[in-house]
Amino acid sequence: MAMPPFVADLRRAVGHSPLWLSGSTAVIVREGESGLEVLLVKRSDDGAWSSVCGIVDPGEEPGDAAVREALEEAGVVVEVERLVWMSVTDLVTYLNGDQTQYIDHTFRCRWVSGDPFPADGEAVEARWFAADALPDMPRVHAERVQVVLEDRPECRLGRLAR
Repeated sequence: MAMPPFVADLRRAVGHSPLWLSGSTAVIVREGESGLEVLLVKRSDDGAWSSVCGIVDPGEEPGDAAVREALEEAGVVVEVERLVWMSVTDLVTYLNGDQTQYIDHTFRCRWVSGDPFPADGEAVEARWFAADALPDMPRVHAERVQVVLEDRPECRLGRLAR
């Protein structure tokens, strides 16, 4: 994930100390020929499949960030259907030693247009998977997809029971 300029500015002041940031996740779905499909990206940093996600820029609405990230990472236009989950991630330690914890906004997004491709270098692949045949992915992303596929009417708050 490319570091936004405002985070780089903060890092100059606080070094590797933990930062509290807002994140936005777009779990993108569409009706395919054989049923519901989920768009996933294969990350360039660790090779793991994941939902589209990123940092909310200062002043940006989290839903707008989900739409922006879908276009930047996977080259697709999406529409936010609704917020499905707000949660706090575990502390993330990046390879360079930076530590961050996110309050994540997970959105169910409907695909509008575009053929997915790794648009910005943060992913090496972007493609559709049948909802009942998803690849292995890190727990945090599997849970986000799970919550979207459950399609409950209310927004979940906090961690899922493990």
